[in-house]
Amino acid sequence: MTEHVWSYKSTAGHLAGTQLTGYKVEAIDGSIGKVDKHSDEVGDAYLVVDTGVWIFGKEVLLPAGTVVRIDVDERKIFVEQTKEQIKDAPELHRDKHLEDPDYRQQLGTYYGPGGPFGGPLV
Repeated sequence: MTEHVWSYKSTAGHLAGTQLTGYKVEAIDGSIGKVDKHSDEVGDAYLVVDTGVWIFGKEVLLPAGTVVRIDVDERKIFVEQTKEQIKDAPELHRDKHLEDPDYRQQLGTYYGPGGPFGGPLV
């Protein structure tokens, strides 16, 4: 089951309704870009991150479950993946990421427990 990756962890410090657009996103090993878009929808929360020139302008979709901490004062979001793991994530398809359950499942599997770069199986 990959549904929990689409919700913020209770320890992340996220407050529903907080505008995260423009926040810097920090991987374990450094900055990966800025939040271009985000959703707080219960069970379907995510960040769309513009990586800029780092990976040639690619945008990535990070499920909310990848967020370990949000620093509102510094306007930074910390995620539990490395830059390489994020670079190798399934490509964002802006036109279908909300409507395509297969794409959502692919991302959930990638980032979820037991996935190549998800957390441990619980």
